[in-house]
Formats: sequence, C-alpha cells, structure tokens
Amino acid sequence: MNAPVDAVLWIHMFLQAAVWGILFPIGMVLGITRSRWHVPLQASSAGFVLTLGGYILGHAHKGRQFLPSAHGKFANIIFIPIILQLALGVYLKLHIHERTLRPWAVRAHGVVGKAYSVIGWVQMVFGAIAFRGYCRGDDLGQCLAHYIMGGGFIAYGVIMAILLLVGEMWVRRSGRSPEWWDSWVILLWGIVNTFTEHRGTVWSVKDMQHTILGILWWCGGILGVFLARNNQRTVVPAIIIILTGYGMANHAQALMLSTAVHSMFGYTLMLAGVTRIIEVCFIVPKFYPVGVIETGEDNQSEHTLADGNGKDEGSSKGRSFRHLPPFVRIIVPFMLLFMSATDEELHFVNDNGMDHVTYILIMFSIAFLLYTHILFLINLYSTSGRNAPDAASNVKDVGAIELTTPTTSTGRWYSRLPNGHGRNDSLAAEPTNPLMNSAHVIGEEEEEE
Repeated sequence: MNAPVDAVLWIHMFLQAAVWGILFPIGMVLGITRSRWHVPLQASSAGFVLTLGGYILGHAHKGRQFLPSAHGKFANIIFIPIILQLALGVYLKLHIHERTLRPWAVRAHGVVGKAYSVIGWVQMVFGAIAFRGYCRGDDLGQCLAHYIMGGGFIAYGVIMAILLLVGEMWVRRSGRSPEWWDSWVILLWGIVNTFTEHRGTVWSVKDMQHTILGILWWCGGILGVFLARNNQRTVVPAIIIILTGYGMANHAQALMLSTAVHSMFGYTLMLAGVTRIIEVCFIVPKFYPVGVIETGEDNQSEHTLADGNGKDEGSSKGRSFRHLPPFVRIIVPFMLLFMSATDEELHFVNDNGMDHVTYILIMFSIAFLLYTHILFLINLYSTSGRNAPDAASNVKDVGAIELTTPTTSTGRWYSRLPNGHGRNDSLAAEPTNPLMNSAHVIGEEEEEE
C-alpha cells in the first residue's frame, strides 16, 4: 500500500474520472434532449471504448497494489449496464416493433442512461476509498455513516438545483409546490438513513446522533408533505436542514481538526436553511399552476401589449438568489462530510501538518468546480437538441406589440414598409387632397381656436 503509484495507474484514474464524471453525464443530457451528438458521444471512442481502455489500464499497472475492494468488484458489474445500454441503442436505431417492444425499450434505455451518473459517482467514491485503503475493519461503520449521508446531501442539492433553476414550469404543471417534492426526498432518504447508520448491538454516541438525524428527516418529511399537499410553500424542509446543521455543529470528534470541520459543516447547513426560508417567504412565496395569472395586471396574454415580464428586475434577482440554497447544500456534503470528514481521512490530513482552515478552503474550492459542472449540465439541457432556442423566434422587442404573424413573412402587409412606400401611386390615382399630403402624428389633440 505504500509503494509509489506508477503512470499507468494515474492515467487510469484520470481517464475514468473524465469519462464517467464528464463525458457520460454530457451524453446523458444530450440523450434526454434528443440531440444528434448523443450517439457519437456515448458509443464512440469518447465513451464505451475509453471505458474499456481504462478497465484494461486498471489491471495492467505496476507499483502500488491493492487489497480486494468494492471498487474492483463494481468495475465488473458496471459492464452490465454498459452492454445493456449499447444493445438498447442499436435496437432503437432499427425502428422495429414500433407498437409492441419499442416503447418499453425507449423507457429502459432512458432509465439505464440516467443511472450512468449515479453509477459513475459511486465507482469514483469506491476508487478513492480503495486508493487510500480506507473503510476496513472497525472503520466500516463510520464510513457508511458519512458516505451515505453525504450522498444524500449531494442528491438533494442536485434535485433542488434542477427544481429551482429549470424545473419551475414542470413544478407548475404538476400542481405541487417545490417543498412537496423536497419533503418526499427528505422523507425517503431519512428512512434509508435510519436503518443504515448503525451496525452491531453496541450503540455509541455517534451512532445515536447519526440515526436520530435519519429519524428527524422522515418525521419532518411527513409534516412537510402534509403542509405542502395543496400547492402550498412551507419552511419545514428548511427547518430540518437547520436542525441537521445544529447537530453537525455540535458533533464532537476525537481530533480538534475533525471537530472544526464538522462545525463548519453545521454552520453552512444552517446558512442553507436560512437562505431557503428567505426564498420561500420573500423571493417566490407562491408557485401558480400553468395558466393562472400570477399578478393583478393584464400582462400575461400571448397577444398583450408591452408585456410586463420584459423588465422584471424582481424576477431576475429571484433567479439569482435561487442558486444559493442548492449551492450551500452541495458544498457541505461533497467535501466537508461526504468525502473528507471520516476519522481516517482527517487523521491523514493531521499527520501531514495541515490545519482545518486550509483543508476547509480546499474543499470549498473543489465544491465550486462541482457546482459549475452541475450548472453546465443544466444549461446544456436548456440549449441543446429539441430545447435549442430558435434564433428567429427570439427576435422580439421588449415592450412592443407581439404579432401572431411571422416576422420573416415576405408579404407586403406583414412586414414593415419603408417611408413613402405606395404614396406616389396613390397620389397619381386619386385627386390631390391637402389632408392626405400632411403627416398625422398620434398624440395630444390641438386646442380648438
């Protein structure tokens, strides 16, 4: 385990991280939007072939050798969804059994493709654990506690980012507020957390704290689902996050470094809860169903004059603020709990003479990169394939009259006419009239003399 790492193993790690962490998620998004780049990215050398090459490199390296681990076993299991996805893709390209098997194949292809991001994330975590030789013997229980809860926060933050940033219309069509979905995620993950945080018959203080957090989540989740049942916004999910942060801020550890990291984790979670309360109470207090006018002004029609949404600074500020709740939920779990706060990891950091300030700022820096990647994928979904904006339809003057006829029409009466167009013809055909020769400006009428 202490032998140097050779170049082949480094290539394996960076190659697989790039394929499963970047290329496959991009391919997944392109598949959802029906982009023509989906197949080349997933099936060409950029996807499956590179995965096969990385697998070979992982077994061909010299230098440091590793004990049998979940990373090695899961690497073999990964080929099942890879082969299944490739076979389904080829079958769909044949366009056969259109009314029988094909609809089910489309659904299966979508489910397997969306699972790629989760599969890749889990395998990369297993790889990091195997690289350092963590989570063996008595340390397994603590690893499960940190990684399971951390994974829950990661998924929670990503789902929240999708709902708040691009999922507003979907939420409005569903007739449910974001907190209804939010509370269901908290409830279900709390159940998982309750029964996976403790092993054996002896209960330590940490086991009690980890388990009670799971109970807190599903109990609070039930209340959140009930309060948000009629498309009502509620602060219950935010309160649950604040209470979770309180528990983490007071989660005593053996090392001062570990205690400081957990405290920072708790404070950031409490900040996340506060920002969510502000978003619910003041930024967007109500999610109206599709077709319901959100304001008292008559500016929501498709044919309205001077649409008031054109210069809605409040909406712009609200959209900017919505980045904060998911961001602070992703920063904290990804680096402060999910991958960086186990006893083994913090002992390694402490033995290398690093203080908690440097360590926490390193984790925050990496979290910025993670959130950037998530936002890139969300933006790619909004701008690729069938969601790509049409340049012609975007030519619109804010505050002007909205026409139902195409702006590209070549007809005389559907486009702007130059000044004086047709005036000579009408003058030649009709007798001279001084009223017709003078321009009439719409405005205030002159006072009668």
